[in-house]
Amino acid sequence: MRVVVIGAGVVGAAVAAGLTRRGAQVTVLEARTPGSGTTSTSLAWVNANNKTPKEYFELNQAAVRAHHRLPGDWFFPTGNLECAVSDEHKELLEARVRRLIGMGYPVERITAGRARTLEPDLVPQPPGTEYVFFPTEAHVHPLRLLGRLLGEARDAGAALACGAEVTAIETSPSGVKVTAADGRAFDGDVVVTCAGRWTQGVAALAGAEVPMLDPAVSGAVTNGFLLTTSPVPARLSRVLHSDGLNLRPDGGGRLLLQSLPLDGRADPAVPVPGDVLDAILALMSRVLRAVDGATVERAVVGRRAMPGDGLTVAGFADAERRVYTVATHSGVTLAPLLMEEVAGEVYGEESPLLAPFRPSRFADGTAGPAPPPARRPGQQ
Repeated sequence: MRVVVIGAGVVGAAVAAGLTRRGAQVTVLEARTPGSGTTSTSLAWVNANNKTPKEYFELNQAAVRAHHRLPGDWFFPTGNLECAVSDEHKELLEARVRRLIGMGYPVERITAGRARTLEPDLVPQPPGTEYVFFPTEAHVHPLRLLGRLLGEARDAGAALACGAEVTAIETSPSGVKVTAADGRAFDGDVVVTCAGRWTQGVAALAGAEVPMLDPAVSGAVTNGFLLTTSPVPARLSRVLHSDGLNLRPDGGGRLLLQSLPLDGRADPAVPVPGDVLDAILALMSRVLRAVDGATVERAVVGRRAMPGDGLTVAGFADAERRVYTVATHSGVTLAPLLMEEVAGEVYGEESPLLAPFRPSRFADGTAGPAPPPARRPGQQ
């Protein structure tokens, strides 16, 4: 089988690797460079922690297990520690913990002493702070994961074409033809679109309706600040969620910081404001010791790939089964699972996990409304 995969982010790379495992001849088309979209601006927290409804939770929980089956130097299965100080955060955390325990998700309520054992440089929090540890969760360095997946695909014979912005998708009884802006044409039996936040436009080229929220107008739902610090001597081993700040290690002593309450100011058209940088660094000093003198090495407005109803899209978008579309907000978490499940569906094996997420829901009117702005805990 010949398959054209559109998009060389972490999802496209995973799908390409899964298809080559089944013997497909794969060509991956990337409009810019691999990972230059959402993959490079993600907190990269692997979890099923705040994923609803039940079908979306089960999809993400299966994906967490898939990550643990694909270990490597990009994967850090050190769990997630959440500290709730405010009454609002405590109430939200307690409701979520009860729900997750009821669904069999690993959750541990722990003491302040246990929290400091896990993270010795955690700043002592006020009396009454609640601590919860999610032991099976993890984080990844997303570009290293991308290299692993794309490398597997290329080693198995997949071709990668960069600078190939897709401008036309034509289907016929005999296959599919994908044309790039520079005139290059790529033939296949099936095309799989993994174009992230560009999915709506790419799918429309094949006559498919897959609405995506537009980062230019949808505010904090799709946009968020991400800051990378200079190297600091602070000890941090895992994803850490606290009131107003989410953080994780980012290699070489650097920390990756995210503050969801500030995301309403995130505008992808302008640089990150200086007062936002100062506010996030101030929050960090209230959570972690040994960060004095930290500066910001990189500050970006990440743009999330968010389908119109907030839920993953996966399935054939046409009756002839020539155009398969994948779009998801949880790309980093889902990638190793999509590697297996999407490849299987392209080869005719329907996935029960993906069955609730077909693109046809937008055409038949069963898709729900867009999600509200993200709240604790963090994204992806």
